[in-house]
Amino acid sequence: MDDAGLSGDELLPVLTALASPHRLRIIAALSGGRYYVSELARQLQMNRPLLYMHLQRLEAAGLVSGTLETARDGSSMKYFEVTPFAISLTPEVIAAAVPTLGTDNPGKEEK
Repeated sequence: MDDAGLSGDELLPVLTALASPHRLRIIAALSGGRYYVSELARQLQMNRPLLYMHLQRLEAAGLVSGTLETARDGSSMKYFEVTPFAISLTPEVIAAAVPTLGTDNPGKEEK
């Protein structure tokens, strides 16, 4: 993912996902390689349900991807890794994205 031509509706979830210190820590940890959820939870000292919630938001924004794999013992393990992305946030990028924001829920994020 890169910022070239991102619509407002594509840019907003990315910025929202990056606005959390927990999610920034997750991206930082995953920048070193892929991890399965339990391993990542231990490394970040975060409980798995909370970690899953943050991973889901990052995945929905296109910043990480998860794959379910079967281990040798037959158990399933979900691995996550960072999806390569580059975002250059400039006034021009914002100006180009704003007219493309959907109008279904104006001001939804402003609480």
